Amino acid sequence: MLLYAVRRIVISIPILLVSSFIVFWLGTLSGNPLTPLLLRNPPPPQSVLDAEAARLHLDEPLVPRYLAWLGGVFRGDFGPSVIATQDIGEELATRFWVTMRLIIVAMIVALVLAVLVGVYTAVKQYSKSDYAATFIGFLFLAMPSFWLAILLKQGGIDFNTIVGDQVIYTIGASSIPPPDGLLARVADVAGHMVLPTIALALISYAAWSRFTRASMLETLNSDYVRLARAKGLPRRTVMFRHALRTALIPLTTVTALDMATILGGAVITETVFQWRGLGDFLIESIRQFDTYAVTSWLLISATIVIVLNLVADLLYGVLDPRIRYA
Repeated sequence: MLLYAVRRIVISIPILLVSSFIVFWLGTLSGNPLTPLLLRNPPPPQSVLDAEAARLHLDEPLVPRYLAWLGGVFRGDFGPSVIATQDIGEELATRFWVTMRLIIVAMIVALVLAVLVGVYTAVKQYSKSDYAATFIGFLFLAMPSFWLAILLKQGGIDFNTIVGDQVIYTIGASSIPPPDGLLARVADVAGHMVLPTIALALISYAAWSRFTRASMLETLNSDYVRLARAKGLPRRTVMFRHALRTALIPLTTVTALDMATILGGAVITETVFQWRGLGDFLIESIRQFDTYAVTSWLLISATIVIVLNLVADLLYGVLDPRIRYA
């Protein structure tokens, strides 16, 4: 297993380097960081434009700029921002955990629901509960993430209005100022996460539960599961040790591949609920034509996707030993 893990990690390194060059190249094509200055009326002197271009390294060729930026990334320097007083690295570090706690909790909730519902509906195929779960799954699949988030937010506002108190938090990742005491702060953060987590988890759950159901049905009808039943093994052993373990492999693949979609959903969710996370940082950077900030956000997103795919590769070896031995 160790050799299998090392081999997968080594393969991921060049993929990450190629991804870093692609996101940097796309970032340079996304817009001119001098646009806010050029739109001023009256326009600034040419000397000011030249000085700003030199500060942002816009007067250098693409490859030297990329190599200098990549070297800075390894030192924690993500390049100069169009806002001279803003440190991109510090902003990313501050906002990273705000977004990641939302993504991690939403993924856990979605995976647990998807496995439970997928396994149950596969076992109860063509039952009323199977049809009900199928209808609910397709309903959430048809809902745009921004629309579902807006509905949940408005529902929370209406509920607070009815009860006459702030029971459901609908704005922000935490209260300002935060409450005193560790437990009070944890409860405050958890309360602010309820609606965004539901909005982000339900969209992913809908697709993942269908994959789990289809994979579980295929596994239950396989020859080795029939053989296990014929040998007289307990139903629970056949279901969880033989069938479910194999059925989780496609779900692992889908979860890793959907990471980019989840990040995009987090951007929308944070915008609706006014979180100051990576999504809000990306929107602000695009509005300000902040090339290095957008590029750094894309690099972090690419890194997260690659790491999740690496984790999926390692889980393949855990779920099916034949993969790592091959």
